[in-house]
Amino acid sequence: MPSPETIAENISRIRRQIADYAAKYARNASNVSLLAVSKTKPVADIQAAFEAGQRCFGESYLQEALDKIAALQQLPIEWHFIGHIQSNKTLDIAHHFAWVHSVDRLKIARRLSEQRPTDLPPLNVCLQINISAEASKSGISLQQLDELAIQVAELPAIRLRGLMAIPARCDSFSEQRALFHQLNDALQGLNAQGLQLDTLSMGMSGDMEAAIAEGATIVRIGTAIFGPRST
Repeated sequence: MPSPETIAENISRIRRQIADYAAKYARNASNVSLLAVSKTKPVADIQAAFEAGQRCFGESYLQEALDKIAALQQLPIEWHFIGHIQSNKTLDIAHHFAWVHSVDRLKIARRLSEQRPTDLPPLNVCLQINISAEASKSGISLQQLDELAIQVAELPAIRLRGLMAIPARCDSFSEQRALFHQLNDALQGLNAQGLQLDTLSMGMSGDMEAAIAEGATIVRIGTAIFGPRST
């Protein structure tokens, strides 16, 4: 387990990289947010990252996340759910998270909308795109996107913010950029139809530069902050 000092150093280094990449590709660094992916990591690591200035954390496993949220409820953390969503998990997700990056079915979006407490702000939602058409990954195809986006955007109690993708691992920087470019094009296409989307959740430890080059507004970084996952 990395020390608190190591976690702080890692966060500082990644923020410098974000700023450098943003400058390289004529982006405003303030428009690129760092989401610390803390799934499988202990509460102590999240506390260390929080003390280093990190406020947004991503979790994939609901029960693990709920335990962490309860343990850290005194801290003003913004929790993001980034894992696959089962129908029987939507109630807890709707109650305990500010963002959901992994919506890929209208049924799930409807349940999140219906179950969002009225005293909380609208739930921020991204639609997950299976940009590399991998059978092992969740997400919809780009061909399915327009219909689902229009339906989700009309639901109350949630706010459709944009798109998320986890591309297949690519060997070349140009291949990475090409996949992220498709996602950016899809977002612009939806906005041309009247939607007002502002979020591209894309890019992880191995392809962050390509994602920022192609318009990422949230990069999801785990290994480079906390070290390799235990599972």
